[in-house]
Amino acid sequence: MRLLSGLLAGLTLLLLPALASAQDFPAKPIKLIVPFPAGGPNDIIARVIGQRMSEITKQPVLIDNRGGQGGVLGTDAVAKAPPDGYTIAISSAGALAISPSMERVAYDTLKDFAPVTLVATVPEMLVVATNVPAKDMKELIALAKAQPGKLNFASSGPGSLPHLAGELLKLTANIDIVHVPYRGAAPAVNDLIGQQVQMTFLDLPVLLPQIKAGTLRPIAVGAPERAPTAIEVPTTTEAGMPGMIIENWYGMVAPAATPPAIIAHLHRITTEAMADPTVKEKLAAQGATLVGDTPEHFRGFIDSEIKKWAKVIKDAGVVTTK
Repeated sequence: MRLLSGLLAGLTLLLLPALASAQDFPAKPIKLIVPFPAGGPNDIIARVIGQRMSEITKQPVLIDNRGGQGGVLGTDAVAKAPPDGYTIAISSAGALAISPSMERVAYDTLKDFAPVTLVATVPEMLVVATNVPAKDMKELIALAKAQPGKLNFASSGPGSLPHLAGELLKLTANIDIVHVPYRGAAPAVNDLIGQQVQMTFLDLPVLLPQIKAGTLRPIAVGAPERAPTAIEVPTTTEAGMPGMIIENWYGMVAPAATPPAIIAHLHRITTEAMADPTVKEKLAAQGATLVGDTPEHFRGFIDSEIKKWAKVIKDAGVVTTK
């Protein structure tokens, strides 16, 4: 009994610093890595939520933009950071779920990160150039089947979500359309407006100005429900493609060995920030739907997304660099 008591006392002494650290968290500024350059959807979401987190915690939340390799480089920096909760990221579907099946990355998403919460989803929208004689999904598919290999779809780069969305459309509709990759969404949109390519899937906020200006024609939005910012555009399910739910998403992750108590604190702070009416309003204007699930649910969601896009990559014969 004395031996057991001694062991328990020793264990308690070892745990006390960790417990105290968790109770005091955060006691210094938090670095929030955004694995993309400033100004994009990921950056906007992180800055709006990070500002409110800073107000809640009374500690600065410092945005650290680390772009490169489609979000992989900045996401990898979190995997290698000290697991103390002071270096976290709001990363994307591409870096966490798609890139590991497309290329060599230095991390295993499910082993090297501790999920905190799914922050937001942003639907992909299918649009066509105004010279394409198709006003809805049925007409677009009929046009593609009548001209196999003649229609092109633009993407923001090989292995990007817009690329795989186009591949999923090919598989689902059984059509032959040709992928034309660009170095980012902006040049893809420019060539689509210029009628150099015929269609694309991109994040809804990127396309909204062109849709409102009438320079691009919307076909469908890949969300379970119509987007409030483009309520007139049918969902892919309404358009006859129920298997094509295509949404970009952004979630908070920490290094894998971060103590559960710290993860719980981060979850509480983040979801409290997301519940703020001003935060909701600002992000709704960006076409984002806030989620705020549990770490356990987010882990399951990431796993399902990895499997979903790995299957598309395999079935479409997308060449990977693994």
